[in-house]
Amino acid sequence: MPGNVLRVAILVVSTTAAKDPSTDQCQATLTDLFKSRPGQWEVVDKKIVPDGIKDIQKQVTIWTDHENDPPINLILTTGGTGFSVGDITPEVGSSITAKIVAVQEFISNGMYIGNFSATRKESTWPCSCDVGIFITSDSIFSNIQFQVAMMSRPVAGVRDRTVIVTLPGSPKGAKENLEALINTLPHACMQTSRMGARELHGAKSNATPESGESIDKGQINTPRNQSGGHGQPHCHHHGGGYAQGHGQLVRHTKSIGVSAASNDPSLGPSRRYRESPYPMLSVEEALLVIGKQMPPPEVVQSLLDGKIAGSVLAQDILANENIPAFRASIVDGYAVVVPPDGNMKGVFPVTAISHASASEENHELKEGQIARITTGAPLPKGATSVIMVEDTILKSTTADGKEEKEVEILADGVKPNENIREIGSDIAKGTIVLKKGEKISGIGGEIGLLAAVGATQVQTYHRPTVAVFSSGNEIVSIEDKTNLLLGQVRDTNRPTLLSAIQNFGFEAVDCGIAQDVTGSLENKLRECMRCADVVVTTGGASMGELDLMKPTIERVMGGTIHFGRVNMKPGKPTTFATVPFKDNNGNRKTKAIFSLPGNPASALVTFHLFVLPALQQMAGERLPGLPKAVVTLKHDIILDRSRPEYHRAVVSATREGTLDAYSTGGQRSSKVGSLRSANALLCMPSGLEPAKAGTKVEALLMGPLNGL
Repeated sequence: MPGNVLRVAILVVSTTAAKDPSTDQCQATLTDLFKSRPGQWEVVDKKIVPDGIKDIQKQVTIWTDHENDPPINLILTTGGTGFSVGDITPEVGSSITAKIVAVQEFISNGMYIGNFSATRKESTWPCSCDVGIFITSDSIFSNIQFQVAMMSRPVAGVRDRTVIVTLPGSPKGAKENLEALINTLPHACMQTSRMGARELHGAKSNATPESGESIDKGQINTPRNQSGGHGQPHCHHHGGGYAQGHGQLVRHTKSIGVSAASNDPSLGPSRRYRESPYPMLSVEEALLVIGKQMPPPEVVQSLLDGKIAGSVLAQDILANENIPAFRASIVDGYAVVVPPDGNMKGVFPVTAISHASASEENHELKEGQIARITTGAPLPKGATSVIMVEDTILKSTTADGKEEKEVEILADGVKPNENIREIGSDIAKGTIVLKKGEKISGIGGEIGLLAAVGATQVQTYHRPTVAVFSSGNEIVSIEDKTNLLLGQVRDTNRPTLLSAIQNFGFEAVDCGIAQDVTGSLENKLRECMRCADVVVTTGGASMGELDLMKPTIERVMGGTIHFGRVNMKPGKPTTFATVPFKDNNGNRKTKAIFSLPGNPASALVTFHLFVLPALQQMAGERLPGLPKAVVTLKHDIILDRSRPEYHRAVVSATREGTLDAYSTGGQRSSKVGSLRSANALLCMPSGLEPAKAGTKVEALLMGPLNGL
């Protein structure tokens, strides 16, 4: 990039300045400093946001991910770098610069040194001071002014093609910190602009921060990276039979309130939330949230082939021609010209033959003549009715005996237009044969109708493609034939969900397994978003120290978690989020992510309750979700004391026309056997007393009813 001007954006983090921009002096101070170096820097944008995590994240991700081509090379934030409760800029900066190059320690240390040189009156250190001097100088720690400067917590990192640096909120502090870096920043900006962050991370393993080369982020050993506790054993419960044997979760303390944001993995397990910060929504509320956030159906052109089954029409289908397009016989028999008295008894010569085939000839029939005709064949000109072959007798044949010569008709009282399909009597030209919003079933009726009217290509709503992956260090693919080690479990969720998705007519993409590492999850999520419309994950959605799905979506990818808890059993940690994304063509889109619990029963239940309606909505279906029916319990069912439960059951139809429901047995969320043969979810309320046999409850039907 030599010779090119580097583009800069300045973000002031200050609730006061957000209310009254005239109180801010940092923008002007930093802009003047860049102007003092003409031809090298250009300040292209300046914003002010309050001290809020989402406000900071949103603006930074807009600059880095969304709107700028050519990219912004450098983002400077000012304010929020101290140690007060509201000073959160470094934490936000760290969370959104996950594609970080050694946290650019030499740059951050340069700011510390700059702080020191600015506060030590006798200092004549240059901007590129040796870090060793900073670490070993005893006088630093006795200098009161430097101790004040140390209260600034600088963070520097890389997101996509942009370097991000946090500066203090005072104009003087911001200027002095920037002066300490400004000679080094062009090289960092050129590196990130010349290659993407992924390529930087793939540099040679012997690279060092000091050399200016990139370091693989897996090799960085900083206190922040070490505090994540990734070596601690944990389990997401993807397989059956390995959870605790009790059926009810037991808690001995009441909930306490915490702020609504995901855990910061860099703070380690000791500082993670002890209570989920996400509000508890009802199932109905969660469905409303999903409905509002899912993108509208996309119209596509579909050919009339086997793949169209399951699609929803995006247009009215009109008949372009009459069906039939000619007067056709309904039966095999003889076309006749009916006399005024209707008496057709007698012997008549067979003067023509009409078969159901293409023909340009149409023999004209006169009174006293008949024509042999087959079902569906066009009537000869002049014919007014058709006599069934059952009402005739063969009287004579041609000399070779191969054709009929004369036929006796036994019918009397024949009326015109008997046994005839008139033009357009099945479908009249211009008639709407299928309406917009109707689903083309796999039974064949709609496809047959489309074929009849010549609609070989129609507009339908795109059926979304779904990417599925499981997460967890303990998960072993079912393709792995080796014996399981202690703590490992088979991946039951992925094949289960792939099967369920395909069963409802959607394309499913198997994206494998991701490890419980923020970078691994981010890479897997982005891989899924590139190849599918919707992403479904299982595991890592709860409160464990290695449950990193929510932090990765919210902190690393700049996504929005619309809900993170649902008042239901099973499936309480179910999470729904949207993430801004650029597709392979550079188009900006928002992708939906469903992070389902790792327990097998929870994963499948929440798929049917939340993911399926979302997919059906995207596909244009009028009534998304499972069909409902009222069923009768055939035995008592114990209710959960605090949460409504979606009880796996088998529903059968009786000869009396009622529906009977039988529980599949133990309903623990890890018990994959509870799904065997289940074709319904019973909507059971919370309560202290069991629901008695004979009680009528609502059921969501997942599959066909059992026979009588």
